[in-house]
Amino acid sequence: MFRFLLSSRWIGFALFVVLLSAICVRLGMWQFERLDDRLAQNKVISAHFKKDPVPLTTALSAGQKVDDSSEWTRVTATGTYDLEHQVTVKFTTRDGAPGVDVVTPLVMTDGAAVLVDRGWIETKNTVDNPGVPAPPTGEVSVMGWLRQNNGAGSDATRPVDGQIRAISSIGMAKSVPYDLVDGYLNLRTQDPEATKELALEPKPELGQGPHFFYGLQWVFFAMLATVGYFWFARAEAKERRNPTRIDGFAKPD
Repeated sequence: MFRFLLSSRWIGFALFVVLLSAICVRLGMWQFERLDDRLAQNKVISAHFKKDPVPLTTALSAGQKVDDSSEWTRVTATGTYDLEHQVTVKFTTRDGAPGVDVVTPLVMTDGAAVLVDRGWIETKNTVDNPGVPAPPTGEVSVMGWLRQNNGAGSDATRPVDGQIRAISSIGMAKSVPYDLVDGYLNLRTQDPEATKELALEPKPELGQGPHFFYGLQWVFFAMLATVGYFWFARAEAKERRNPTRIDGFAKPD
């Protein structure tokens, strides 16, 4: 009854279903792995937020890079803002409104500097000088979240006309006359405060995201492909047992 499954057409169909199901299952497993990574990172972030801020030099020793375990650590630093090398991150939005993030190097007493994302201001993304409010002058003590460099290429992280598309101390390194600490800070507080504050970076979302449901969706697609194969095979077997009749005659194969 099912000898037709050995035909080249059905063997090809079976191979296609196996390949499609395998791909769907792998994509589902990838989403579940991303979920595990996100939940693990959420635990790290929550743990950092419960701890008191530590000096930047404590969180990062000389030459050390920001990694998954140290990112989001609350750190403190003291220095002077360098407005001459301030840049804006274009093409950023908040609630659909266009604007820029403002990144200003904070030169510390040891001569090195750390990039500080001071916050966001609504403005046209195409404006080279959006009239950013000035930071406090003189010595400033800041507290912020330690962040990893953006992994974008140099075309996005190297300043052009005072603007960048992604924040990276690596991309900024050749544009400043001092050494930069790896990564950057999302400003949370500063003393003294600025005359006009920018909109600070929102707290990270600590939910599980869509990964679980995406994973289930891909597994469902794999099951659907497999069930579909057997459904079509059963339908053809049934048709072969009871061929469709046309005007009283069996429909020829």
